[in-house]
Amino acid sequence: MDRLRQSLLDAPIIEKDGYHYFVHPISDGVPMLEPELLREIVIKIIRKAELEDVDKIVTPAAMGIHLSTAVSLMTDIPLVVIRKRQYGLEGEVSLQQVTGYSESEMYVNDVYDGDRVLVLDDVLSTGGTLAAITGALEEVGAEIVDTVAVIKKVGGENKLDDTDYAVKTLINVDVVDGEVVVVDEHGDG
Repeated sequence: MDRLRQSLLDAPIIEKDGYHYFVHPISDGVPMLEPELLREIVIKIIRKAELEDVDKIVTPAAMGIHLSTAVSLMTDIPLVVIRKRQYGLEGEVSLQQVTGYSESEMYVNDVYDGDRVLVLDDVLSTGGTLAAITGALEEVGAEIVDTVAVIKKVGGENKLDDTDYAVKTLINVDVVDGEVVVVDEHGDG
């Protein structure tokens, strides 16, 4: 049985201000992330993502870090983490992250004009995080080679729908009547 699919079907659902949210090791670190699940996901990312001539993997803190670290180790592509803390380093670019349940400012360093990047994230839901990241990367002149999210939560407005970015996903789900429903077990792309 596909570990990612089963782990999503088993995921508990919570509600935050009318937003139905699944609690999952990839997106929340709860319950604990089993190595077998992480390994399965990383292999699927490497097979699905366009990695040729990628200079850097770019991921948001915090839940993209474990995925991107594992992909970086397997591909020897350096990793840049977009952080929630400002350091004021030269070239630092800020972005405004707006998701279905939060809003915050984030900061990116070490991405420059002409860099070819893979953007990697845990969940695509409203598209708020990835829209902010792609906008900031465009601002510095980076070329976004590919964008991958492990899980896509369908059913709502997505801020990337009207952009040039087609996010590849490994699995697409919805939350219906308090349970995760697999909409496409192969995801997008």
